[in-house]
Amino acid sequence: MVPLLLILSSSLLISPTSSAPVHSFIQCFTNQTNSPNLLYLPNTSYFNSVLLSSVQNQRFLLSPSSTKPSLIVSATSASHVQATIICARASSLRLRTRSGGHDYEGMSYSAFKGPNSTPFITLDISALRSVSIDTSLKIAWVQAGATLGELYYAIAQNTKTLAFPAGLCSTVGVGGHLSGGGIGSLTRKYGASVDNIVDAWLVDVNGRLLNRKTMGEDLFWALRGAGSAGYGVIIAFKVNLVAVPPKVTTFNVDKTLRQNATKVVARWQELAHQFDVNLYIRVIAQADTDADGSKTIQVTFNSLYLGRKEELLPLAQQSFPELGLKATDCIEMSWIESILFLYSGARVPPEMLLDRNPEFNSSFKAASDFVKHPIAESGLEEIWKFMMEAKDEPLVLILDPMGGRMSEIKEEAVAFPHRNGNIYNVQYFLRWFETEEGVTEKHLEWMRKLQRFMAPYVSSKPRAAYYNYKDIDLGRNVEGKETSYLAARIWGAKYFKGNFRRLAKVKGRVDPENFFWNEQSIPVLQGFGSLRELL
Repeated sequence: MVPLLLILSSSLLISPTSSAPVHSFIQCFTNQTNSPNLLYLPNTSYFNSVLLSSVQNQRFLLSPSSTKPSLIVSATSASHVQATIICARASSLRLRTRSGGHDYEGMSYSAFKGPNSTPFITLDISALRSVSIDTSLKIAWVQAGATLGELYYAIAQNTKTLAFPAGLCSTVGVGGHLSGGGIGSLTRKYGASVDNIVDAWLVDVNGRLLNRKTMGEDLFWALRGAGSAGYGVIIAFKVNLVAVPPKVTTFNVDKTLRQNATKVVARWQELAHQFDVNLYIRVIAQADTDADGSKTIQVTFNSLYLGRKEELLPLAQQSFPELGLKATDCIEMSWIESILFLYSGARVPPEMLLDRNPEFNSSFKAASDFVKHPIAESGLEEIWKFMMEAKDEPLVLILDPMGGRMSEIKEEAVAFPHRNGNIYNVQYFLRWFETEEGVTEKHLEWMRKLQRFMAPYVSSKPRAAYYNYKDIDLGRNVEGKETSYLAARIWGAKYFKGNFRRLAKVKGRVDPENFFWNEQSIPVLQGFGSLRELL
């Protein structure tokens, strides 16, 4: 990269396209770090290259209602993160942090445009990606800029019998995913990612580098489920690794409506959260075309079993005979190979886990619900009908089973609260490749219709949602207005349930001026709050 000092002349530093706060930040950061080559200004090819390097959702970069960062800082050390926070505060700039770029609502690299918008900096920590494995202690230190794929690959390079419970998409950044929850194929046996974090390094609003001991248990509790964006910038996590056998078994079984998909899904709802904890079966449903050209729903039962095929087959016959699992459906492989197989349906080299490039040059919208009671077959049929009537809208439903270890951990153990009583999580997903604003709005409205349609079938009071699948339609903080706890509770209780008030109290203690603000960051609550806030 070309150093910033070679790009910026003194005339550019005072040009009308660059704001005084940004000038102030550049001077402060350069004085503190002597590393101006880590800074990237808009309207340069270097800026666009860095901005797009991990963006997974293009719609925020194309939308006229969004703004881009006024500067990107590409940190390569903890000291750069400290300097960024100190200088951003001193320059009256907002700060947003990006690790992997999957961010469902683009809050790490874009902001809502409004009359009171404050220029913001994106702190890109993707260069902070080292992973250190200690197989004897069964722990790992992983920097927040690493991807899940890099973490998984590093584990597999050191051992064939240890793993880490987290999601299946290898390009997701560790910083956001682990701090926001982290559910996946090992969740039912070992809990979510947050349940296996034992320490963390975080830079707070004053630029201090803190670990679990120095930050205190309240803040460490909050980081495990509510993300770090509202509290500071996480540099690294210490995590416990979990045991897996040398060989695991995977399978994909497809069913259409003519193959009794509805009955099998109905039965899955009753059973999946009660399966042996070594058996994980998720459901992926989407509209398709049958052999005769008629509309149908294709359902894929996507599974990992922590054991050999000869153990799985009798277990599946006993636990879920409706699936009709056959020996030819089952493929034995290592745990590391199963990650990519479960995500892509193909058996590919583990080195693919190291590919950080965005998978699609596209836009998407996603949302989530938790389901507490099985949906009747008649209800499933109505859902399939809705999906088939969506015409060109490629709606996808992904159902992740809960139960097992997730039902044993108390809701208040960490900030992530979605525990006992949930039988599965459902993610709604819609991807498109067109770039016109009107087309985008059409897709977004279909997603909203689907969410309204699903209301009778999912949890209520509150209608719970998963923070890692952020959904701005649940509600948002508005820049320029004081973010009250009461207003934010509309969306906050959906993500965090009874933990939301404690999260706001922690925020009031560690970031009382609300420097770490975004559209869905935790609000500040100090003292005991008003009577209404306590209700």
